[in-house]
Amino acid sequence: MDNKKELRNWLDDFGLPHPLVIAGPCSAETEDQVLNIAHQLKDSDATVFRAGIWKPRTRPGMFEGVGAIGLKWLQKAKEETGMLTATEVANPTHVQLAIEHDVDILWIGARSTVSPFIVQEIADSLQGTDKVVLVKNPVNPDLPLWLGAVERLHKADIKKLGVIHRGFSTYEKTKYRNIPEWQLPIELQNRFPDLPLICDPSHITGKRDMVFDVCQTALDLNYDGLMVETHFDPDNAWSDAAQQVTPATLIQIMQDLRIRKENDEAEEYNLKLGNLRAQIDVIDNQIIDTLGKRMRIADEIGGLKKKKNVAVLQSKRWNEILGKMILEGDERGLSEEFVLRIFKAIHQESINHQEKIINA
Repeated sequence: MDNKKELRNWLDDFGLPHPLVIAGPCSAETEDQVLNIAHQLKDSDATVFRAGIWKPRTRPGMFEGVGAIGLKWLQKAKEETGMLTATEVANPTHVQLAIEHDVDILWIGARSTVSPFIVQEIADSLQGTDKVVLVKNPVNPDLPLWLGAVERLHKADIKKLGVIHRGFSTYEKTKYRNIPEWQLPIELQNRFPDLPLICDPSHITGKRDMVFDVCQTALDLNYDGLMVETHFDPDNAWSDAAQQVTPATLIQIMQDLRIRKENDEAEEYNLKLGNLRAQIDVIDNQIIDTLGKRMRIADEIGGLKKKKNVAVLQSKRWNEILGKMILEGDERGLSEEFVLRIFKAIHQESINHQEKIINA
């Protein structure tokens, strides 16, 4: 993509603050619900009101949105509060209807981003538009696929582009609804630093009590904005009830977040240092998570050894692992001494786990 500086200009064009805050319900349910939430948010840090009109669901029979009637509610919320509006589009018909109802920001959802055909259809229908278009990451952790969607829109002469990080699906059960895989948006940000990057903590966490922590991590990583699902009665929301916060909670979250601003050389140094440290924090958490998974496998091995009355220490296997890891470490610039210390500690912890199982 050429002229990357142009991509960030829409933030300034709208006079939007940093960080940009997009908030509103997962789904528009009724006119009263939409207007109620919008009025509670109008004096908050949120300057963009979001609501899902069409909801792509995993299985048939689930609530799939109110449809086009909800666009009239968004229009009315905009007139009454002065907030910009945003919604998801998944096909050219959605695009046409959203534009007709003066929606300011359109986003392409994770399920649509996985299909170049769908993205191309949307790009063609948006050819040359002055609307802001945001692209959520695809469901699977595929950076080229995510960037490919952005490139299709850019080639359709859409100037006001940005991306939304909403996490990635996994077969593993974790504390997240969609694992962040922070290294992917970090890589995207490194390659395209002028492409606005927005975090969707609601879909990453799936739980409202984790939203603040993910918001803070995103800001520490120098994200440009947040998209937080907000409902006046989250527990009774028609979709994604567990991950929505109340407007009052959102206001408190924004007050509690540490927002770093770039003012001078010293502040720029602190900003960059904070960003790099945040990246280290992300990787450290991944290391701990991976070690936890490794020890759970060690527990299973301990159970098998107990059943077959096999000794815990298998020297041949251990030496094979150590030799392989020393070579792998060398390729990554890690000294043999460091690799030995790390893997001896891991091996000892694994032995402790297995002995505990066998002696139980």
